[in-house]
Amino acid sequence: MTLPGAVELAIGAALIAAALYDLFQSVVLPRPAVGRVRISPTVLRLAWRAWRAVAIRPRRLQLREGALATFAPLAVIGLLLLWGFSLILGYGLLYHVLGDQLQPRPDGFGTTIFYSTGQMLSFSVDGIDAHGTAVRLLTAMEAATGFALFALVISLLFSLFSAFQRRESAVVALDALAGAPPSGVQLLENCAKHHMPDQLVATFAEWRSWTVDVLESHLSYPLLFYFRSSHDNEAWSNSFGAVMDAASLVICAVEGGPEGPAHLMNKVGDHLVTDIGRYYRVDAEPYSAVEREEFVEACRRLRDAGYAVRDGEEPWHRFAQLRSGYAPSVDRLSRVLALPPAPWIGDRSYLPHRAVRRRPRRAK
Repeated sequence: MTLPGAVELAIGAALIAAALYDLFQSVVLPRPAVGRVRISPTVLRLAWRAWRAVAIRPRRLQLREGALATFAPLAVIGLLLLWGFSLILGYGLLYHVLGDQLQPRPDGFGTTIFYSTGQMLSFSVDGIDAHGTAVRLLTAMEAATGFALFALVISLLFSLFSAFQRRESAVVALDALAGAPPSGVQLLENCAKHHMPDQLVATFAEWRSWTVDVLESHLSYPLLFYFRSSHDNEAWSNSFGAVMDAASLVICAVEGGPEGPAHLMNKVGDHLVTDIGRYYRVDAEPYSAVEREEFVEACRRLRDAGYAVRDGEEPWHRFAQLRSGYAPSVDRLSRVLALPPAPWIGDRSYLPHRAVRRRPRRAK
C-alpha cells in the first residue's frame, strides 16, 4: 500500500469512527456526554450563532420568531445529513483504497462515492460487484450502519418531541397563574386573589418535577435547547424564572407562606441552572438583575393582594443574594436564544447597576 493510500485509509476510518461516536453520544447515551469531544453540540452552537445573527434582523416580531423557530427542525435534518455524509464519505475512502476488489474497478472517486451511497441507502448499484473479502465485509458493515442510523434517528425524533411536549405543557398551563409573559409576582397575586394557597404549593411541586425532567432531557439531547414555544409571549426559560422568582419572594418577603416547598423549588432550580450553565458554557457574574425599587413595588403588590410582607432591609438583601444564584444564567440563556424579555427576566442591560462603562479614549 502506498503512502497516499494509507493516509486515505486512515482518514476514512477516522470519519466513520467520529460519526459513530457522535451518534452514540447524541442518541444512545442516556446522559450528558463526558469529555471535550462533542461534535454535535459544537456544530449546533456555531450554526445557531450564524442563524441567529441573520434571523434577528427583520423588524417584525412574527418574522423574527418564525425564522428563529425554524432552526431546531432544520438542525435535526442537518444532523442526519451530517452523520450520513460522514459515513458515506468514510466508507467511500475505504472503497477507493480497496478499489481492486471491486469489479469493474470504479473509474473515479465520484463513482466510488455513488457505490458507497448505494450500500448506505440499500439500493443496488448496477455494474459494480464486491469480490474481495475486505470489500464484502465493508459492504455488509455499511448496510448495517445505514439501517442503524435511520433507526436511531427515528428514536431520536420520538424522544425529542416527547420531551418538548412535556416541557411545553407545564409552560402553557402556567399562563393562568403567571400570565404571558410570565411573572413571579403575578403568580403570587393570582393565588392570593382567588384564595388558592394549595395551588401555590402544587405549582412548586409540579415545577420541581418539570425541572428534573428538563435537566435530564436537555442535557441528554442538547437540540431541545433550541426548540421554541409555539405560543406567543411564552418561553420555557421565562416560565422557569417566574416560578423561581415566586419561590424566592415566598422565602424572603412573605410571612406564613409555603417556605418548605419554595425552598425545595429553589434548590432544584439552582441545580438546573448550574448544570445547564456549565454544559452550555454560560458564564455570568452574580447579580440580582432586579433593582431595589422593583422589589419594593413587588412587596407593595403582594401586601395589597393580602400577603403578610416582612419589613426592613433584611428581606431585600436576602432576596438579592438568593436571586443572584439563578438570575444571571437565566438572563444569559434568554439572550442567547433571542427570547422576548419577560418581567425581571431577559435583557436587563438598561438597569443602572448593569450599565457598561465605556473605555476612555487614548490621548492623541
